Amino acid sequence: MNTAWQEKLQTLGYTFDEQGVATAPAPFSGEGSALVPLTHQRIISINGPESEKFLQGQLSCDIGDVDRIGSRLGSHCNIKGHMISLFRVIRQSPECLHLRSDAGNADKALATIKKYILFSKAEAQLNDELVGLGLFGSDAAQLASQIVATLPDEVDGVSVDNERLLVKLPGDNRFECWLPADQAIELIDTLKQGASLAGCDDWLLEEIRAGLPDLRADTSEAFIPQMTNLQALNGVSFTKGCYTGQEVVTRLQHRGILKKPMYRASVTAAERPAPGQALHSEAKENIGQVVIAAPTGGDNYELLAVITKEQADNSTIHLESTEGPALSLLELPYTLDPRLFESKR
Repeated sequence: MNTAWQEKLQTLGYTFDEQGVATAPAPFSGEGSALVPLTHQRIISINGPESEKFLQGQLSCDIGDVDRIGSRLGSHCNIKGHMISLFRVIRQSPECLHLRSDAGNADKALATIKKYILFSKAEAQLNDELVGLGLFGSDAAQLASQIVATLPDEVDGVSVDNERLLVKLPGDNRFECWLPADQAIELIDTLKQGASLAGCDDWLLEEIRAGLPDLRADTSEAFIPQMTNLQALNGVSFTKGCYTGQEVVTRLQHRGILKKPMYRASVTAAERPAPGQALHSEAKENIGQVVIAAPTGGDNYELLAVITKEQADNSTIHLESTEGPALSLLELPYTLDPRLFESKR
């Protein structure tokens, strides 16, 4: 994490765990708007004349969409189609694209990218000079207008204002901004006049409610993109041509049956569900895995989880054991194509 940025946040009352995840000085009430330092995420910058060409041949999303709109979710898969890393791709210019990643998986993500970028006219590096701010709530758009001159019109749209990038996100009035640390240090004092300071868990809960997956180090290479509903979020292109793992991903879409999609759920448990934690039904063990989870108060949590559809449709799903805390399945804010679950033969 950028040291000057961390020191500034500490003066505002933030504390940090050993992974650098920020906790706010007070719980967010849920009223009004929230301002969140996105310390749980890092930026990998891809720079050079072949940046777009390189990423088009590596990531599951269409970089043509990124060029046109400004941003997309996209995964970097291994040759078996399993996601090594999951990014939000953000375009600053034709020769500069940023990959926003979970901080705990960023080193592995960068190392994998560097294996493939050797023969491209592009370079990849972690960029801790850019730091993130998240905004959500009733006045988020008004606050965002203090960061950039013009707001994006559509979801995944990006406004670039010199070195500042503002992304309009899925969900209820949500934005994320990446900007130089020295500018963020000055700006946060202004923004906090119109918003409550909130923590990374508050942001993660909004991501879960928007049905947006993420990968942690413990779930890297655990899921094929469709298992996290990435195709419903424009994070997979089936028309752009080849990329690493594309054959497996496309075969599942057009010839296979998706047996394990991602669900949203709530649970009451003594401990927070961990990414990669196994799920069970009364009759069968290991029928799914937790993707991400966030607290909602007390011992209550909301989570995203990849679960065998047949078990989710017909059984109660449990944490820890076949008799552990029971999950209550919740609605996602989007609909999955039913043909994914049908035989194509």
